[in-house]
Amino acid sequence: MTTAIERREARGQVLVVFALSLIALLGFAGLAIDGGSTFAQRRDEQTAADLAALAGANDYLINGDVALATDRARSVASVNGFTHGSDGTNVAADIDMSNGIAFTVSLDGLHHNLMAAVLGMPTWTVSVTGTALAGFPDTAMAASPFIFSADAFGTDGAPKYTTPTDFGEGNGDIPNSAIDFAWTNYGMGNVDTSQVDDMIKGDLTVDKTLAFGEYIGQHNNGYHSYLFDDVDTYLSGLDIPVAIVDTSGNFVGWSTFHVTSADGGGSKKVRGYFLTDFESARLTISSCAANDCPRYLGSYILKLFN
Repeated sequence: MTTAIERREARGQVLVVFALSLIALLGFAGLAIDGGSTFAQRRDEQTAADLAALAGANDYLINGDVALATDRARSVASVNGFTHGSDGTNVAADIDMSNGIAFTVSLDGLHHNLMAAVLGMPTWTVSVTGTALAGFPDTAMAASPFIFSADAFGTDGAPKYTTPTDFGEGNGDIPNSAIDFAWTNYGMGNVDTSQVDDMIKGDLTVDKTLAFGEYIGQHNNGYHSYLFDDVDTYLSGLDIPVAIVDTSGNFVGWSTFHVTSADGGGSKKVRGYFLTDFESARLTISSCAANDCPRYLGSYILKLFN
């Protein structure tokens, strides 16, 4: 027979088990509710950090001032809901100048818990980073053997020819007009036809870093028909990096050119157009940092890096 004392002890054990189970259930509920809310906050923080990094990199590219760029990044983060120094939020900036301008924003924000607060965790920190890259392109990977005239662009850097256009009016060392072009090997001595043909076919890859004002025109003229035929065969339909030169054949910037076709049979024309976006997957940033290289034709890079 069960005694009254034994029955009271059994009820006490049930209460302990129930209390422990309730704590476990609250823990699972807290993990589900607060965990989901944390994920949503992290997504918002990432957006704010990315936009702040882009703003900071662009500001530093223009002004070359770390303090101003940091203030700009924090201002953009604040507009997007995360104000530096408010409610435990910290927005820090770091600049790496080893390869262009890598501007990193680190954003730490407090998440105010609901269910987890019952278990003694009223808040926890949610941290993200965003990095933007900015600079002036001075290097092209697998650059094409063409140079075009700066006259093909407006004063604001926008290309004048954004639909298929025939380029090739002259037979000179440098482009003679806005719709002319010349062959180039990027300053590697006389422009040899077979060398240019190897560049067209991809048998010779030129990864050349150019100095602003460097002469990259020809030294011997030349407009060989089979080069046009090979352009049509190997480059038609591609977006390729091309160098832009001034009226003396000196390098002043890069652009991206879409090759539609080419004709070596009689017209000796390359048909194509410039893309409005100066950034290309084949363009890289190397040694030119803020205020070290001229900003020409709007040809600067600003993009999320990490």
